[in-house]
Amino acid sequence: MNPTRTLTGQPGPYAQDVFANDRNPAPEVMRLEAPALDLGDEDVSIDRYISRGWHEREVEKVWRKTWQLACRVEEIPSVGDHVLYEIVNDSLIVVRSSPTEIKAYINACLHRGTQLRKTGGSVKQFRCPFHGWTWNLEGRLTDLPGAWDFPHVDQKKACLPEAKVGVWAGFVFVNFDPDCEPLESYLEILPDHFRAFALEDRYKAVHVAKVMPCNWKLALEAFNETYHVHYVHPQVLSYNDDKNTQYDVWPGVRHVSRMISLQGIVSPSLPNISPETTIAHIRRDAPFFAGKPIEVPPGGSARGALADRAREKLSRSTGRDMSKVSDTEAVDLIEYLLFPNMMPWGGYSLPLCYRFRPYGDDHERCIMEIMFLFAKNPDGSHPEPAAIHWLGEDEPWSNATELGSAAMLVDQDTDNLMRIQRGLRATRKPGVTLSRYQESRVRHFNQTLDAYMSA
Repeated sequence: MNPTRTLTGQPGPYAQDVFANDRNPAPEVMRLEAPALDLGDEDVSIDRYISRGWHEREVEKVWRKTWQLACRVEEIPSVGDHVLYEIVNDSLIVVRSSPTEIKAYINACLHRGTQLRKTGGSVKQFRCPFHGWTWNLEGRLTDLPGAWDFPHVDQKKACLPEAKVGVWAGFVFVNFDPDCEPLESYLEILPDHFRAFALEDRYKAVHVAKVMPCNWKLALEAFNETYHVHYVHPQVLSYNDDKNTQYDVWPGVRHVSRMISLQGIVSPSLPNISPETTIAHIRRDAPFFAGKPIEVPPGGSARGALADRAREKLSRSTGRDMSKVSDTEAVDLIEYLLFPNMMPWGGYSLPLCYRFRPYGDDHERCIMEIMFLFAKNPDGSHPEPAAIHWLGEDEPWSNATELGSAAMLVDQDTDNLMRIQRGLRATRKPGVTLSRYQESRVRHFNQTLDAYMSA
């Protein structure tokens, strides 16, 4: 018996039942189902979104204790290439120190604290612009001007402090905690679930960032559920089954959750519409399905026809035979969360990754970033990775035309996020109320957050 059907009361069709009828069957990892219905029903306190004190504790307990996405390996391909990763008041130089090693140095001179780098780039050494103290790419002090006047400084010990570095699937992660758990165990089930998607064989083709008018957790949580889709994104209901999204929270898994939102299927909120209408509407909103007409064969479905088109386009764009890709991996929205702030997407047609973090030391604004990861050429070559396209605070996401229809959806969310932040300031209710199943990933995220905050 389908556990979602018996326990959640969703209207159906259920994701697993749809997968069972797809022409190209779903792989084992997509047939897993872990409905979390035992996480409790207590309200989540609002101080985490509005309290300055909570924010300051969060810096110490979360941002300085967890593994966080810093960059992609293709952004620092050569020795000396580096990017800056900044979180609240902390700043790291993430540098390729050798052909086989990446290091992350605290971005501050050990003399009088001057910031060593203001931007990324490529260098042979790190020289302080104030007095010229210089470190090589291995973090060793190589030049101390006027060394005669610093007999109390042991140059062999005056190395740049480092954060921990780990790499998975082409992503570079950092952790400020010298005693942190290994990245391999922190990732939990994520590597197994993403093995088929081979994100290490992709490159960052699009990267757009914008300061959002809310706490970082509010922005992240908005993309953790589809409960809001009916009211915020009604244009997608003719091809997105918002009511039957599958939410997965695995027992004992602290940092990872998943949702699978079915595409090519009409929401139960709408009356029956034709497969042709479903296809016309998704082609209107998603350029990926543009091009020659998509025909539904006799006895076929809109979902199957869209999956066929997706496999055709993926085969052309990657130079690989994608005809065996499952329908769900071809068309569905398969979104994971890696605590605290990274959302990599599975599947092939929407190669997305989100990142959320506070905007500097402002706990009521945040940075939201959207990345697209496109397949490298069969020989491993690829265009230059995209630089960040920063939107102004008053600029709509739709100005980033490279995002396609994703920009319209985030624009629809942005005004609501501002209203939530303001409403939490005005409310007399001490907590927010979450549904049992449709917002189970939000609750799981907050329970993991609470565990870090109380550690």
